[in-house]
Amino acid sequence: MNPNTPCIVGIGQTEYTRWGGATRSEFELAGAAIMAAAADAGVAVRDIDALTSFGDDRNEPALVQAALGIEELRFNGMVWGGGGGGSCGAVDLAAAAVEAGRARYAVAFRSLAQGQTGRFGLYDPNWRHASFIHPFGLLAAPQLLALSVRRYMHEFGVTPEHLGAFAVACRAHAQRNPAAVMRGKPLDMATYLASRMIADPLRLNDCCLETDGACAVLVTTLERARDLDVEPIAILASIHGGSRGWSTGPLGSHNQPLADYASTGAWTLARDLYAKAGVAPGDLDVAQIYDNFTGLALMSMEAFGLCGRGEGGALAASGAIAWPHGALPVNTHGGCLSEAYIHGLNHVNEGVRQLRGASTCQVEDAELCLVVGGPGPSPTSALILGRV
Repeated sequence: MNPNTPCIVGIGQTEYTRWGGATRSEFELAGAAIMAAAADAGVAVRDIDALTSFGDDRNEPALVQAALGIEELRFNGMVWGGGGGGSCGAVDLAAAAVEAGRARYAVAFRSLAQGQTGRFGLYDPNWRHASFIHPFGLLAAPQLLALSVRRYMHEFGVTPEHLGAFAVACRAHAQRNPAAVMRGKPLDMATYLASRMIADPLRLNDCCLETDGACAVLVTTLERARDLDVEPIAILASIHGGSRGWSTGPLGSHNQPLADYASTGAWTLARDLYAKAGVAPGDLDVAQIYDNFTGLALMSMEAFGLCGRGEGGALAASGAIAWPHGALPVNTHGGCLSEAYIHGLNHVNEGVRQLRGASTCQVEDAELCLVVGGPGPSPTSALILGRV
């Protein structure tokens, strides 16, 4: 493996709470997660020299530098766009910084304290394309994405039970995860089907959690990682961008190409990601799929080749995504549906834990993990992680 290969050497996170539950500010949470990632890697915080984020993170790099005593900031960047489309994209920026020699230790982070700063996804009259969507009652993310999910169900015969199978699997995984907000609250299919409708066909348990907390991922080169007392996890491929004609997709004016309407529009990104990593979907051992809504997660599994188009629901219902007996366990931490909604950066942390052998739902001998960022918006992003 090339000594310049970017590797994740540290992960950090704070306590996850329901939205409004944070007792520290977003700034404090961000600092705590970054310090935890540095401690995990055995790297002095002062030696971090690059900071990246996404999702309109409100923490200014210069203030983070001052608060943490970072000696020199050589690179900083943020992936445009709200929500979790850029979750893997922030790691991609960090990887690019160290691979290009612009930084030695780059940290991607995301921090949320919605009780103090306002909840994401609520009605906003200044939302992009507001004049095209708000007059029709499309005021929040569940309403916007319900249209795509309903079309998906119509085209491919996907049933509520298919959606529920994904939610039930994530909740089962969360029961083993001490950090999961929904630990101690199991979910079965009958309870899922009886849950109230939020935006038809999306029920309560089809929708991600709203949580406070922070995550951080520390990236350096393989050559530098070998001097640390930690197992490096290689970033075999990382990507962020948008497909042709996708524009703002279902979180905007629903102006994506009709042929791809019932999808996440990530086909070309998936193609390029696998080509860069030199692996195929069949080589994967585990996957962490961004699950803002169950239907979008099923479409995302299809876009990244875990099954054929329209087959995501059947795959989930077959038990293939469930740990410990599934052929390809998905969201082994509980995901955005049942661990926490830190806009998907917590999925990257779980990918690293799996390859270190430290997950609470550990896949035996896991060597390759796919991590996919928020489906629907553009840009979106993804990673393939591998053991060195």
